[in-house]
Amino acid sequence: MTDTDGVASANVAVPRLRLTVAVVTYRRPTELARALPVILDHVRALNALPEGALDADVIVVDNDAAATAQPVARALDSPLVRYVVEPLPGIAAARNRALDETLGSDLLVFIDDDEQPRDGWLAHLVATWRTTRAAAVSGRVISEFADALDPWVAAGDFFRRRSLETGTEIRVAAAGNLLLDLHQIRELGVRFDSSLGLSGGEDTLFSRELHRRAGRIVWCEESAATDFVPPARTTRRWVLRRAWSHGNTESVIDLYLAGSASRRLAARFSGTAQGLVRMIGGGGRYVLGVLTRSLRHQARGLRAACRGTGMVSGAFGVVYEEYGRTKA
Repeated sequence: MTDTDGVASANVAVPRLRLTVAVVTYRRPTELARALPVILDHVRALNALPEGALDADVIVVDNDAAATAQPVARALDSPLVRYVVEPLPGIAAARNRALDETLGSDLLVFIDDDEQPRDGWLAHLVATWRTTRAAAVSGRVISEFADALDPWVAAGDFFRRRSLETGTEIRVAAAGNLLLDLHQIRELGVRFDSSLGLSGGEDTLFSRELHRRAGRIVWCEESAATDFVPPARTTRRWVLRRAWSHGNTESVIDLYLAGSASRRLAARFSGTAQGLVRMIGGGGRYVLGVLTRSLRHQARGLRAACRGTGMVSGAFGVVYEEYGRTKA
């Protein structure tokens, strides 16, 4: 190669990668109005980096056919913010709409409408992806509460989220703070299953399927978002119902991934057995808590028993639609 060729090669511009942040929302304009300007600030900061970085934008996917989030998105008056309506009910349909709307992007980042990113959120996600080239990078979510927690709920420590060393490989991830390498996602053919759109767990199934197809998922400890938990979600009733729902979804997903009839039968047996163990063990811990006056044992025991009950129900095909909607 001549020096001229070398100079020409050196002067070839490296194309900038394109990143889109997707905010899926459903009738939470107050929460969206709080989160969206902060998300946009992170996008602008990423765009301000020197050549070789990324071009980033935001897409708001409104899962309400009445377009209730439109005024919030339009109020920002930014060319970096797009707004679309996905009328098909369910979080899975909205997440798939985000995938379909970002065919020209290299990276897609999901963040929930009731979360607010902390300093360095987006830059750390991207940096971890650049280092690992994983199919997905999962960040932290940290719960924050408007009021003091019920002592029973606080003793159970139910809102503590996992914390891991950056680069740790994981098998399952939530989509509340998640970066996807879209080239790998498309190559592996992974999408969100619409049958779980109203029950929840669509992100669990998505990430488990991604891992099963050899897509690597890694953790980024430095990327954090605050989850503002409303008072309605800090009650004993909500905690126990959510435990039942999670147990139910766990068994339903195991059945989905089982495939053949024989494996589905094995999954039903496993889900039932594991659920019964949780029910018995949780019940025993609850009784111990009553006898010893330990709120922690009472709370965590009862929660475990409820999760076990949900697992048994899911193993027998019951699907609980936690996000089911009533007609307006």
